[in-house]
Amino acid sequence: EGITGDARVAVRTSEALPVLEDLAAYFDLLVQSTLPKSMLGMAARYAIGQWPAIRRYVSVGHAEADNNSCEQTMRVPVLGRKNWLFAGSLEGGKRGAVLFSLIVTCRRLGIDPAQYLRDVITRIATHPNSRIGELTPRGWKELRDAVSDAA
Repeated sequence: EGITGDARVAVRTSEALPVLEDLAAYFDLLVQSTLPKSMLGMAARYAIGQWPAIRRYVSVGHAEADNNSCEQTMRVPVLGRKNWLFAGSLEGGKRGAVLFSLIVTCRRLGIDPAQYLRDVITRIATHPNSRIGELTPRGWKELRDAVSDAA
C-alpha cells in the first residue's frame, strides 16, 4: 500500500510482464489451434483485442490489476434499481446520482459521508466560490488532514 507508482512499475515490469507475455503467447497459440467460432477461439481473440489495455497495467503505477472496486461500487445501484425508479422526476434522479457519487467518493477516500455532507451543507452558502474545490470530498479531506497535521 505504501509503495510509489514508480516502484510498482518496476515490480510489475520484472514480475508481471513476463507472465503477461507468456499469456499473450498462449492466446496466440489458441487462436491458431482453435476454430474461430468456438467459445475458446472467440475468448482468445477477445483477449488479444484487449491486450493493449491489459498490458497498460504494467506501465501505469496507479492502475489496478482488476476492476473489482468499480464492480463493487456498481452493485449498490443495481441492487437498489427498483428503489431508484421512485426518484420523483428526472431532476430528482439527477440529484440522487450526484449524492450517490459523493457518498461513494467519500467511502473510497475513507471519509464518513454523513460528517462530510453535514459540514459541507452547513458551509456551502457562505463558502467563497474561489475555494469551491475545498468542498469536494478530496479537497475536504486534504484540508482536514492539513489541519490535523498542524495541530
